[in-house]
Amino acid sequence: MPPDLLSIGEVADRAGVAHSALRFYESEGLISASRSGGGQRRYHRSTLRRVAFIKVAQRVGLSLEEIRGALASLPQSRTPTKIDWARLSAAWRPRLDEQIAVLQRLRDELASCIGCGCLSLGACKLYNPGDAAASLGTGPRYLLSDARPVEGGQ
Repeated sequence: MPPDLLSIGEVADRAGVAHSALRFYESEGLISASRSGGGQRRYHRSTLRRVAFIKVAQRVGLSLEEIRGALASLPQSRTPTKIDWARLSAAWRPRLDEQIAVLQRLRDELASCIGCGCLSLGACKLYNPGDAAASLGTGPRYLLSDARPVEGGQ
C-alpha cells in the first residue's frame, strides 16, 4: 500500500473514531476513499485532518450541514493550509460567540429559571408573570435571547 494511503483500521485508530463513523462520514460526503483491488477502502493521509476537523466541529455543536459546507470548501487531496483554517474560523466566530453566550447564560441562570413559559417553577410567577415569555417566541426565551425577565414581574 502506498505510504500516503491508509486502511480504514489505520484511520480509525489514528483518528480515534469507529469504523462505522468513517463509513458514515463517507456516505455523507465529508470524506472520500478509494478502493483497493480487493475492494477495501483506502484513505488519503489528509483524511486524518478532515476527521479531526469533523470531531472538533461536532464537539462545539456545529450541525452536519455546517460541517459539510466547510469541508466542501477545503481541498480533498491536500492538508488544509493556515489560510484555509483562518477563513473557516473567521466565518464561524460569530456562531461560536453566540453559543458561548448561551452556555454562559445557561450556567448562570439554569438553577433559577430558563424562561420557558411553563409556569411550573415557583420562580416563574416572579420571572414570567402571566406567561409574558410567550410573547417573545417559543422555547426557553430568556436563555436563548437577550430578553431578560423583570425582577418581581415589574
